[in-house]
Amino acid sequence: MQTVWSISSRGIAISALALSLAACQSMRGPEPVVNTAIPESFASYSNASGTSIAEQGYKDFFADPRLLQVIDMSLANNRDLRTAALNIQRAQQQYQITENNQLPTIGASGSVLRQDTGSNNPQSRGAVTTYNVGLGVTAFELDFWGRVRSLRDNALDTYLATQSARDATQISLIGQVAQAWLSYSFANANLALAEQTLKAQLESYNLNKKRFDVGIDSELPVRQAQISVETARNDVANYRTQVAQAQNLLNLLVGQPVPANLLPAQRVTRITSNAALGAGLPSDLLINRPDVRAAEYRLSAAGANIGAARARLYPTISLTGSAGFASADLGDLFKSGSFAWSVGPSLDIPIFDWGTRQANIRISETDQQIALSDYEKSIQTAFREVNDALAVRQNIGDRIAAQRRLVDATNTTYRLSLARFRAGIDSYLTVLDAQRASYAAEQGLLLLEQANLNSQVELYKSLGGGLKVNTSDTVPYRPSVTEQRRAEQAK
Repeated sequence: MQTVWSISSRGIAISALALSLAACQSMRGPEPVVNTAIPESFASYSNASGTSIAEQGYKDFFADPRLLQVIDMSLANNRDLRTAALNIQRAQQQYQITENNQLPTIGASGSVLRQDTGSNNPQSRGAVTTYNVGLGVTAFELDFWGRVRSLRDNALDTYLATQSARDATQISLIGQVAQAWLSYSFANANLALAEQTLKAQLESYNLNKKRFDVGIDSELPVRQAQISVETARNDVANYRTQVAQAQNLLNLLVGQPVPANLLPAQRVTRITSNAALGAGLPSDLLINRPDVRAAEYRLSAAGANIGAARARLYPTISLTGSAGFASADLGDLFKSGSFAWSVGPSLDIPIFDWGTRQANIRISETDQQIALSDYEKSIQTAFREVNDALAVRQNIGDRIAAQRRLVDATNTTYRLSLARFRAGIDSYLTVLDAQRASYAAEQGLLLLEQANLNSQVELYKSLGGGLKVNTSDTVPYRPSVTEQRRAEQAK
């Protein structure tokens, strides 16, 4: 039997064990304090309380079945979402590697060595063959200072952050698809309005040309009508371009051409079946918004990096060992007396590295401060997006009502001015002014109606809605390593 365990190695191990008893298992240190104040309520909006609409699944929130089919297609084919899912797989495998690093690596080995020692002793001169076979543990690090554990915690938080980033991508994708779908609808509505206006302008042009041909009016009304006709033609061409661009964007988001039967040919009047859009409590954003959770995970991962960097200030202790058979004769390899084993520690003691380890600690601490700023900014951004959406919702109803009254007034003015012109009371210039006002009012109404529907989608997205398919579904939430430590300390 062969034993490799020197007195010096034993002393090193004992000393390292003594040091480990005085060391902390985690070198993370205190967690930074988040300075972002969470308000008790959102901006002044009467309906900003109650249950958040983010708790609803998107199949319950969106009312149009065509839109729901388009959303399902995008979730299955969108390339950004596919990339986000692959990033999750990568982070998961990286975490598995760090988990495995906490366990010893065991490997089998076998060798045949033939060597000539070159000895001057005639009895030992000549080539000698040695056979070896066995199992061994290679460089298993004893994690006295928590370095391996900190690396594992970092990998876990990174994995969770990547998963939350994928969730954020899904929420953003659903919102973008819904708004692109609405853009296509209202581009078609504006195109229909422009074509209707062009038709009316052509009729006015023909009327003025006949009056000019018979000598009733001068050439001026004809040219004024011609200007209106060409302006309307330009608008028609412009909105046809917008329709094509909206469809191209929708195809890109979906990841494939959207079937024509799923495209809204007419103006969409309702995007959701909800009568009231509740925003819930502001604290819900910290859970419902995956971008906020991702920033929190990254902050926790930065704290784990500090622990790993600080652990490098202390000795690294590794254990190696092997057990097997060794013999000079292959036939005697597994016979009694050929068993051999060895075990021994190795110690890496940092003495002088020109300040590299200390610099790595300062870098990790700076990274933590950056992650803290990003986390605080993500919270502030979340509140701003929700408040902006609520601000739009607060006044959009009054604006639409006023715009509809304006449309009625301008349309009436246009009909009256046209009748007075045909009766020879007013000039055609009055008709043109009335027609332009009516056309602009109709365009403004379409713009506000689209903004109203977009604001509903934007509020749903900014509150963190879109992760659930159905309202009854549950979204799993896994706390960060920092949260787990706080929970353990609170016990």
